[in-house]
Amino acid sequence: MTGAPPSTPIRYDVRHRTDFLYSAPVSISHHLLHLTPRSTPSQRTESWRVALTPAPAIRRGEVDFFGNPVEHLTIQDEHSRLVVQARGTLSVTAPPAVDPSATPAWETARVNGSAVTDPEVLSAQPFAYDSPMTRSSEAVWAWARESFAPGRPVLEAALDLNHRIFTEFEYDPTATTVSTPVGEVFRIRRGVCQDYAHLMLAGLRGVGIPARYVSGYLLTYPPPGGEKLQGSDASHAWVSIRVPGHGWVDLDPTNDKMTTTEHVTLAWGRDYGDVSPVKGAIVGGGEHEVKVAVDVVPFEAALRAAPQDDGPQR
Repeated sequence: MTGAPPSTPIRYDVRHRTDFLYSAPVSISHHLLHLTPRSTPSQRTESWRVALTPAPAIRRGEVDFFGNPVEHLTIQDEHSRLVVQARGTLSVTAPPAVDPSATPAWETARVNGSAVTDPEVLSAQPFAYDSPMTRSSEAVWAWARESFAPGRPVLEAALDLNHRIFTEFEYDPTATTVSTPVGEVFRIRRGVCQDYAHLMLAGLRGVGIPARYVSGYLLTYPPPGGEKLQGSDASHAWVSIRVPGHGWVDLDPTNDKMTTTEHVTLAWGRDYGDVSPVKGAIVGGGEHEVKVAVDVVPFEAALRAAPQDDGPQR
C-alpha cells in the first residue's frame, strides 16, 4: 500500500427506484434485496433506508456469505405494481494508489489447490473458480492469457485485459440480457457493464487469479451544455482482483480505468447472480415490466436542490 495520505471523502445523496408493473395481480411475493451499501475501507454509509409499496408483511435483515447486508421480504397484499425505493447518504474516499508495474508477478497471485492455510488466501478461494454466470471456454481463456506474459506484474496484466475489453468490445444495451453467457458475449463482442465484468472474471479466473463481481452505482455527467436528467445515473458493475501485498484492487472494464470516488459499492460476490439488487418469486403477475431510475448526487449539490425529504416515501 502507498503511504500517501487519504483523499478527501466525497459525500453523495443516492436514490434508487425500481418499479415492477404486472399485467395481472400478484397474490404473494418473496424477495431478496441487495440494496444497502456495504462498508469498505473506502466507503462509509451515514444513513440509508429501503421502502416498499405495498409494504411487506415479513421483513428480515441479515448478512450473506460474502458479507453483504441483505433483506428477505414477503408481501402478502395483492398488488399489480411493486415499488422499491432506496435512499441514503454515504461518503467515498479514493482507494490507495498502487503502481501496477511494482505489483508481484501474476503467477504469485494465483490461488488453487486444497493445501492452503493462509486465512487471506482461503477467503479469496471462492472467487478463484468458475461460477454459474462466468462459465467460459478455452477460446476465452486463451484470449485472456495474451495479457499474462510470464512474470508480468499482476495489476499491469489485469489492466491490460481491462483495456482490451474496453477497446475490442462495443457497449450495446440491446445486444444481451441478464442471462447471456460469457461465450456468447465473446462471440458477438458486444454487451453492457455486467457482460464486461463477467468476461473479465472468466479471463482472470482462467489463469487462477481470484476476482470478485462488484455491484454498485456510477456517477455520470450531463452532455456538454446540457442538464443532468433525474434518474439518469447508472447501476453499474466492475471487477475486484486480489493483489498480494495490496489487498483487493477494483477495475472498471466498461470505462477502462481503476475505480475512483465516482464508484459507489453496493455488494460483491462471484457474479451478478449473487448480488442482484432485487430478485425473488411471485405467485401470479402475468407479464411484467421493470423500470429503474438512479440518482447519485454530490451532497453539496443535493442540498441546493429543493425540497429535501427524509428518504423514500411509502
